[in-house]
Amino acid sequence: MSQTKRIMITGAGSGLGRALALTYAEKGWCVCVVDMDAASVRETSRMVDKAGGEGFSHVCDVTSPLAFEDLVVLLKRRWGGVDVIVNSAGVAAAGYLSSIPEDRWEWIMNVNLKAVIQACRCFIPLMEAQGGGHIVNIASCAGIVSLPEMSSYNVTKAAVISLSETLRSELAPKGIGVTVAAPTFFKTNLMDRFHATDEHQFAVARGLFAKSKTTADQVARDIERAVRKKKLYVIPQWDGKVMWWLKRLSPELFHRGMAIFHKKNGFVRTLS
Repeated sequence: MSQTKRIMITGAGSGLGRALALTYAEKGWCVCVVDMDAASVRETSRMVDKAGGEGFSHVCDVTSPLAFEDLVVLLKRRWGGVDVIVNSAGVAAAGYLSSIPEDRWEWIMNVNLKAVIQACRCFIPLMEAQGGGHIVNIASCAGIVSLPEMSSYNVTKAAVISLSETLRSELAPKGIGVTVAAPTFFKTNLMDRFHATDEHQFAVARGLFAKSKTTADQVARDIERAVRKKKLYVIPQWDGKVMWWLKRLSPELFHRGMAIFHKKNGFVRTLS
């Protein structure tokens, strides 16, 4: 295995993916920057080089059936393998279940869940053959607490958490670690492709992202630390930790409280 550490990051053209690329670049890693926007991946790759790493940009649509098969071949040829993969590409959406069109369900499932499954399926045999590795899946605290008016997003992120937990047990005997990150709102670019069924949901989402004091760089550092410590869960912010423990202590009471909070327009009042 190469002495220089190697990492592949999807969604690395901006946001958390870019922050992760630069976090690992500062430690001298080789970083494969993957995104569907050519200009963005080239820019991140240049930033990686400037930060002390070795950038390598690759343009692809993570929802394409052969995207990760081709990427595995490419990284085997270029690097001989990969030490860490990060599934960071993702989109966000809001809306009542009855109002979400079928094509929006397909869109968010393809990006947030199926792409993660495909990446894991393709890279696990490579990691097994090389004797180890680490998988990082970016989920969301929404997948734990099931926020109202976010059913499609919640479903995909809860599935990513479940997938990660399953893989943690399956892959540990093979020397492959798994980490799943579940941040709450932080300053990122998810609003660029955000979909909602009405303007009220756009306004709430914009407000929650804008109000957060947590940056993508902070979340990226927490994730890097968790990978080094071989931790399964990363819940970076205090509000996520509080909701995680409240739900674990009393799920019924937690969801009653969530229903009352939603009925009284709690999210809107939080922003006022």
